[in-house]
Amino acid sequence: MGDGRTTRHALRLTRGLCVDPFVLLVILFSLFPIGPLLQPGYFWGAHDARHSVYFLFELDRGIQDGILYPRWQPDFAFGYGYPFFNIYGPLSSYVGEAFHLLGFGFTDSVKIVFALSVVGSGLAMYGFVKQVMGQRAGLVAAVAYMFIPYRMVDLYVRASLAEAVATVFVPLVLWGVWDTLHHPRWANVVGLAFAYAALIFTHPLTGMLLTLILTGYVAVLAVARVGQQQPWGELSRESLVPWLGHLGHVLAPAAVGLVLGLYMSAFFVVPAMTENPFVRVDQWYGGRYAWGGDFVEFYQLFSPTWGTGASVPGPNDGVSFQLGVVPLVLSLFAVVSLLRRKRPYPRPNPPPRRGREKDIPSRGEREADSPSLLGREQGEGSGSASPSSALLVLFFGALSALVVLLMLDVSAPLWAALPLARLAQFPWRLLALTVVSMAFLCGAVAWEGSSERRLPGLSTLVLVALLVLGSLPYIRAEMSEREVSLAGLMQFQQSSDEMTGSTAWVRRIPRWSPMADYAIAGKPLTSKVDYGSLYRQPGRLQARTLERYSNREMVEYSAERSALVTLNTFYYPGWHAYLLNRQTNAVLEEMPIALRGELGLMTVRVPAGVGRVLFRFESTPMRKLSAAASWASLALVLVLTLGRLVIRRRDRRRPGRNSGAPIATQSLGEPGGGVHP
Repeated sequence: MGDGRTTRHALRLTRGLCVDPFVLLVILFSLFPIGPLLQPGYFWGAHDARHSVYFLFELDRGIQDGILYPRWQPDFAFGYGYPFFNIYGPLSSYVGEAFHLLGFGFTDSVKIVFALSVVGSGLAMYGFVKQVMGQRAGLVAAVAYMFIPYRMVDLYVRASLAEAVATVFVPLVLWGVWDTLHHPRWANVVGLAFAYAALIFTHPLTGMLLTLILTGYVAVLAVARVGQQQPWGELSRESLVPWLGHLGHVLAPAAVGLVLGLYMSAFFVVPAMTENPFVRVDQWYGGRYAWGGDFVEFYQLFSPTWGTGASVPGPNDGVSFQLGVVPLVLSLFAVVSLLRRKRPYPRPNPPPRRGREKDIPSRGEREADSPSLLGREQGEGSGSASPSSALLVLFFGALSALVVLLMLDVSAPLWAALPLARLAQFPWRLLALTVVSMAFLCGAVAWEGSSERRLPGLSTLVLVALLVLGSLPYIRAEMSEREVSLAGLMQFQQSSDEMTGSTAWVRRIPRWSPMADYAIAGKPLTSKVDYGSLYRQPGRLQARTLERYSNREMVEYSAERSALVTLNTFYYPGWHAYLLNRQTNAVLEEMPIALRGELGLMTVRVPAGVGRVLFRFESTPMRKLSAAASWASLALVLVLTLGRLVIRRRDRRRPGRNSGAPIATQSLGEPGGGVHP
């Protein structure tokens, strides 16, 4: 009795504070996987841990130079420069930069972003699954999404910051598609567009994989939605055309949201696709990154062996590829239980009808009519479209099986036929998809059918405890202290050859540079002029740098005769050279850029006399066009949103609006919905 009063009192308190207790539980359980991040130091030994820090280091360099979107990183490739953020999603680094500007160090900023990615992904998955199957299902799915073993691999073994942040947006995109199909409101369309754009701007590979999945996901939801109003059994030749028209009407809001998201991200995705051929990618897809299979052995999907090493062809991998015994068992249980049920989904309670109180079922009747997959704890879900929910369980079950198949060597012929196979590099990277699908299936085990909100019951907490305990041994990281500096970046690039990216005009990838010598010696680099080639030319020739920033360098020269001035910088589309007026710095003419040597360094021929040359990295026509498309899409969203607000306010102030005909205060499909005076 006391426990019941305590539970009811806690529920009344949380309702009074407008706090969802399940949200608090998601945040509470997220403290376990982010626990190692609360230690001092940084896990420098993880695969991409140094990458994440120095990506932020270079982004900050551009931001400090006043460039809001620095596409060119001048210190990469040992100081020769590389257009890294022109082809790599920078959103995760921008989030880290926000904390760095608040005063946190580079490593602490990266750790904060990792921690927020865990919490944010759990909340996003909770919101998505809660909308589909209820609060308890949402809680279980959220915990599974944060604790499935591959998440620990991504966090503390691979330390991939962009992939970690992408886990926040994947459930948001799935949630946005669900909402636009079932509740086609403008706010849902805009939310889907922003989530999809953010995912692409964070990690394009995850965005591409999710886009492939969305084709089936949207089709399942749309057909189920249309089938609720016109069952397949009633479909005839005469009704086929109207049925297809209805299907298009249902699909339209989701399609608009996804297309709008593509336009929002155009400023990044279009240059990344069109200008990617201008960089060398052999260092990313050659050597140990070359496609060699690296398929997962079947037993590795179930092996609890853990490691922090690398992936190698064959069974001797130093990293774990397990699915997780608890998530796997729960996922199988969810699918099998659904297939064996006579009624494949719990029916939501019908809304009470005005004047027909005697038709309202009792609480016991509601619980008897809405069993969960566990057979207990009815009474809290909010899943509004049960046929769609049941189909999604089957869809994510099939997706999990397909992804597992693609990771095994039996799928080698299919990978060989896929033109985009090398983008994934390793089949085991598809484990990121099983994290999403299996988390949803874990939530389906706690699927409810009633709409009454309650605190989680015993069986729900047991499921959560099993998921936590199953991954708890893998939540660990070795922390150490290390200085983040330009010298550290040069040493890192020397030990990690995948960091020495180069442009397509470079015939020999550098292993060191004069700029790196300055950094190691702790001397400030004041100029990137190649003085060695300058002084080897006949005649008296001098040059000095007047100003140098991430995206430009102004050089003043004095020459007895026409001479060549070379900048120790790789050429890439967007670089221009201008001859300036010495007194006013006004542009006199644009100078053609020639490329010198195996490194393809930018070189211009200057006229005799004293003058100034400006090297500047600018936007290409394609970058300007794609940026205009993104700004136009944002302007469209703003105009339409403001227009809707103005119309609503005007309608509310219209005289006599509340007199005469009755007003529908709620949707007919909502509890208590109907036409009320």
